[in-house]
Parts: sequence; structure tokens; C-alpha cells
Amino acid sequence: MRFRRVWLILGWLLVLMVATLSLVPLPETTTLTAQDKVNHLLAYATLMAWWAPLARDACRPALALLLLGLALELLQARSGYREGDIHDMAANALGVGMGALFARLLPDWMARCERAVLALMPPRSGR
Repeated sequence: MRFRRVWLILGWLLVLMVATLSLVPLPETTTLTAQDKVNHLLAYATLMAWWAPLARDACRPALALLLLGLALELLQARSGYREGDIHDMAANALGVGMGALFARLLPDWMARCERAVLALMPPRSGR
């Protein structure tokens, strides 16, 4: 992987985005539906699929993301303007599992993306 630092920075930005979206007050017109659980599942699947290739083993990011989901749900419950939900935690955990499966089935997806982007760039002129 040639651009590991870029992948790490983008990964931390994803974590920050998930944490921010989990903790900001919701508009009063927002009604939570099954779509909310799908959002949780997709967010944590994305995070796991992102972090698994960057780790030496997938257990560390899986555990970290499960703890992140738990911590965010506890913070929501204490916030006074959001509610912690056991079903959200279940969706988070299922998302981590799906992301781990994706990373297991396609372990080189980041390297493939790098090659695809590099192939689009014009060749450097030699000096």
C-alpha cells in the first residue's frame, strides 16, 4: 500500500464523522425508523472495511469499533437530547461483522483503488 498515511487520515476523518453525527442533536422533525438501523449498519461496515486492511489483524479494529459504538450510545443516553438504543448497538455490531467479511473477501481493495487512481494520472515527464 503506497498511500498508507492518506488512508489513515481519511479513516480518522470517517471516525470523526460517525462520532459527530452520532452526538449532534437531531432536528425535532426527525422520526427514527428502520432506516436508522441501516445507517448504523452501513456506517460501521464502512469503518470496519476501512480499518481492517490497515491493521495487523482484524480483531483490533473490530474491538475498537464495538467499543466506539458502545461509548457513543452511552453518550447519547446521557446527552439529554439523544437516546441510546440497544438496537443501534446491535446494528453497529452487525455492521462490524459485515465490514470484516468484506475485508476478508477483498483484502487488497485499498491497493486496487490506488492502482486505479494511479492509472488515471498522466505519466510523469522525466527530467
